[in-house]
Amino acid sequence: MKIYVGNLNYTTTEEQLKAAFSQYGSVVSVAIINDRNTGRSRGFGFVEMENDDEARTAIQELNGKEVWGRNLTVNEARPRVERRPSY
Repeated sequence: MKIYVGNLNYTTTEEQLKAAFSQYGSVVSVAIINDRNTGRSRGFGFVEMENDDEARTAIQELNGKEVWGRNLTVNEARPRVERRPSY
């Protein structure tokens, strides 16, 4: 299951995010989204977990919890919507 993680501290690393979710089960991948112009974190990312039950537990435990000084928004990621490039 792919999980959306919002309201991340801008200094949070992918390793820290993986460690936070690993407490609840096996993490397949972690990606923090960066601004393409500045390279700075946009304050959100995605975690993919191997087991759906473990992912649901992680969502339940971490949503709204203060981590790294910010209250996280954690929920199941919605499918990506393709957008036309803006020129």
